[in-house]
Amino acid sequence: MHAETLPLSTAQPEAKLSGDVFGALINLSGRRRFTSQRVVLYSVLASLGHEGADQTARDTLAAFKDAHSTLVQGKAGLPGIFCQQLRDAYFGTMRGDPVIRDFIALAESTLDAIATTSRRAPGLLDELVRSATPLLSVLNALTLVYEEQSKRHALQQRRQMQELMGDIKTIAREARMVAFNAQIVAARAGPVGKEFAVVASTMTNITGEIDALVQTALEGSLAY
Repeated sequence: MHAETLPLSTAQPEAKLSGDVFGALINLSGRRRFTSQRVVLYSVLASLGHEGADQTARDTLAAFKDAHSTLVQGKAGLPGIFCQQLRDAYFGTMRGDPVIRDFIALAESTLDAIATTSRRAPGLLDELVRSATPLLSVLNALTLVYEEQSKRHALQQRRQMQELMGDIKTIAREARMVAFNAQIVAARAGPVGKEFAVVASTMTNITGEIDALVQTALEGSLAY
């Protein structure tokens, strides 16, 4: 039983990657692990005639499908597949997308068979239960990819912040030299350069404050 694979070009280019977005992606990927096991559990309970188990299994499967669709295609500010590592994980050797979609199709067939008391129900349920462990392995691996991408993104952001702070620090140092030279010129000019000297002094103070802010930002970046 094989479900149709989603196309590769599913990412939403307008979605912005950030710490919050990565947190949501990791949470959603982790949620698939929980809901997949819940689908299997309530399918078993439905086969045993437990009241409400069939509907709970179907609702949980719908949540599982929605989470997978969001992670692959993107939705509500989440980017879908946004890097080659995820493409490889979903459509490459790991076959994440086909494995997940086969599980969805199998779960739907199993629940339909249970609801209609089909003779195929026991065999389908047994297949669904056996698929849970390899599926969980795939889902764990996919979540790990999101976690690795999150760490890589955070490291890149830190590097960019440090480079920006370095540029600002260089500009402040150059401005401080200009202010120092201006103070010398103002002193040589005597009373005529008095107001200019005040401006140069203020500029020196400002560059000192910039240095302090940059140092604080750098220390915070390194600590993060």
